[in-house]
Amino acid sequence: MQCSDVRSFNRSAWDRQVEDGNPWTVPVSTKEVQAARQGRWQILLTPSKPVPREWFPDLRGLDVLCLASGGGQQAPILAAAGATVTVLDNSPRQLARDRFVAERDSLSIVTVEGDMADLSTFEAGHFGLIVHPVSNCFVPRIRPVWAEAFRVLRHGGVLLAGFNNPVAYLFDFELAEQTGVLQAKHRLPYSDLESLPEEEVRRYLEQGEPLEFGHTLEDQIGGQLDAGFVITGFYEDGYGESSDDPLSAYMRTFIATRAIKSLLERS
Repeated sequence: MQCSDVRSFNRSAWDRQVEDGNPWTVPVSTKEVQAARQGRWQILLTPSKPVPREWFPDLRGLDVLCLASGGGQQAPILAAAGATVTVLDNSPRQLARDRFVAERDSLSIVTVEGDMADLSTFEAGHFGLIVHPVSNCFVPRIRPVWAEAFRVLRHGGVLLAGFNNPVAYLFDFELAEQTGVLQAKHRLPYSDLESLPEEEVRRYLEQGEPLEFGHTLEDQIGGQLDAGFVITGFYEDGYGESSDDPLSAYMRTFIATRAIKSLLERS
């Protein structure tokens, strides 16, 4: 399956996730938007830990790109806090969530359907902040994502990104779900299309679940550095105390980073 086919498949898969009520597709409430207008707000890049407020630049009038961030969650809060917000996402139904909140709560949000690895619709240096919650696990290659984010950020701009710790893809998923036993099975980097037996791949495709890819830390963190970013913040997160994920009993399986596009040109 080519990258374009993965994108098409995952577009339809995430549209179905909206219908199924995936937590990342449930819009924020009017009460949360009103609080954000009054300066009381927070957003998530990962499942449970809010992004530290000191990670954000001044949002008033700031051009913000919510990258692969549809669902009516981050974008409305940032818009209510004073930012000029654009959302790019692969799923039309996810983008419809943002338009729903914008209309409901009188917010100005621009929505763009597109590929997180191709931001050619935006001029270089346009944005002062990019918010990129956990989503690059749904594309086969992520270094283009970092390169494009770097290009469209202005110098001094900030990239806030959340992503999976690839160790989560090492284990036999079905065995862990059925018995709680963590048994290493897959090599990294992981791919639903290449790491599983043909029969399992066929079942995944028939079920219509989003295809996932477990990228290495060399591509997640090293990829940001190679694109030109300077990483200035880091934390780990998990699913929360109520999680029944066996691995979560031993470690936090998500990572968030804060990176800046230096004011100095690279030599």
